[in-house]
Amino acid sequence: MDTDRISTRLAALTRAHLVPGAQLAVHHAGRTWTCEVGLPADAAVPIGSITKTFTATVAMALVSDGDLDLDAPLSDHLPGIADELTLRHLLSHTGGLPSDPEDVRTTSLRHHVRQALRELHPLHEPGAGFSYSNIGYSLIGHLIEVATGMTWSEAVEAVLLRPLGVRARFTTSPDSDVVTGHAVNTATGRVVPVAQSLAPVEAPAGALAASAADLVAFGRMLGGGAPHLLGAGELAAMREPVRHAEPFGMADGWGLGLALFQRDGVRWVGHDGTADGTSCHLRINPADGTAVALTTTGSSGFALWRELVPELAAAGLPVADYDGMRGLHRRIAPPPDCTGHFRNGEVEYAVRAVDRERLALTVDGEPFADLSLFDGLVFAMRDSDTGDTNQTGRFLRDPGDGGIRWIQIGGRLARRQVTKVV
Repeated sequence: MDTDRISTRLAALTRAHLVPGAQLAVHHAGRTWTCEVGLPADAAVPIGSITKTFTATVAMALVSDGDLDLDAPLSDHLPGIADELTLRHLLSHTGGLPSDPEDVRTTSLRHHVRQALRELHPLHEPGAGFSYSNIGYSLIGHLIEVATGMTWSEAVEAVLLRPLGVRARFTTSPDSDVVTGHAVNTATGRVVPVAQSLAPVEAPAGALAASAADLVAFGRMLGGGAPHLLGAGELAAMREPVRHAEPFGMADGWGLGLALFQRDGVRWVGHDGTADGTSCHLRINPADGTAVALTTTGSSGFALWRELVPELAAAGLPVADYDGMRGLHRRIAPPPDCTGHFRNGEVEYAVRAVDRERLALTVDGEPFADLSLFDGLVFAMRDSDTGDTNQTGRFLRDPGDGGIRWIQIGGRLARRQVTKVV
């Protein structure tokens, strides 16, 4: 591994993408190496949805201890929850739950998840498909609290962070020393500090802050290294693909709290995370114990990561990543039933025709992206704000009548809304 080359390229990409600070940590071939640009090595960066993997690992530790069961009804611990829903469904985003409510009206995790489950309509039956769900992980956090008698943050610290030697820092704590994220507009050169806005009841889905070195310590454990906090069966289950978990637009597959990525026949696992003005990435190769983590303090950090991955490969570290663009082949004209309104919880996606070849997507009435359609009803997205074209999504047909029933963007499904004729 050519660390000099990696350091040089990381510094150049950080400047090119106007990212104020970045940390890269790598454990490979028995040694750990770190590199920082504009940040101390121990600075805690809000890691967004990588928090979900920490929450999942705590839940799996409770499974190892016999306190929870992957396939028992959640109603065994949480009366009033649908009997069909299980912990396995929640961990793999196959429970049919929407992403999250727009309006958080309580500070109680218990009240938050029960209110969401009562008011938000399911997207499909549990186990029938994949839709990335924040509220599902808030529900796991509530389950952890019931099973342990601790708050979610106390359980994460006691079960996971302390044994890993990682200091607990949460963006939802007013006195937490986390670094500031930045909204970056590379077209105008504008870089603006932004505050973290995650509500405390959403913490199990995205409230942790960590350094890249912290993430690598966590990744080494998930790859099979010390400390051994999970049983071998539970650790293997986290890394195995779950049936019907098709996270199109995010990863090549999904396990229990871990996304799956393929490169040259090798399966990597990990997770990506976006908080307010930050973008962070974790990859683990269980076959050889390699772990790679990048944290950035700019909203353009995702684009930085996408450019860094091939640089790492050229430097002798072939990290796996997801690239939906590589599967696009023949462009097609959009079928008429692509247009319409689709809903995930309280979020509405509207698709309209721009011309014979292009569609326009709005989210809650705001311009989001222009869509170009390809074989298989897969579309490339041109971001309305940045002009970036590195994201993909797809339309899905109903297996019964053949009509377009769902749109899937960023792993989230939205169901077509049918206009009632009065």
